[in-house]
Amino acid sequence: MQSIDKVNLVEKFSLINDYWNPRIAGELNGQQVKLAKFKGEFEWHHHEHEDEFFLVVSGQFEMHLRDKVVVLDPGECIVIPRGVEHKPVAPVEADVLMFEPASTVNTGNLQNSERTKTDLEKL
Repeated sequence: MQSIDKVNLVEKFSLINDYWNPRIAGELNGQQVKLAKFKGEFEWHHHEHEDEFFLVVSGQFEMHLRDKVVVLDPGECIVIPRGVEHKPVAPVEADVLMFEPASTVNTGNLQNSERTKTDLEKL
């Protein structure tokens, strides 16, 4: 039987010292719980087949959509439906938990971007 342990998010985020590089904190039903630090601007992109869930654990970030900007503070979350173009922007450092299918690539349709991460580290 597989060992079942709790995950301390504060501890896991303290192990991350770069930005826009998601790590896997857990997996269930073909989905992954990913942790990343955001700071600065990401790239406009969309995901053809996957919805994404973002939860701010600490800090703040803005989710830019083509028709508006949504500011997310600690404890707030947003779901980006598949196919919706978006760009996360973090004026200050933010610790963000993401929940999405394991097949989700962080840069979506921009898979040749220098920010594309395909072999994610498990924390």
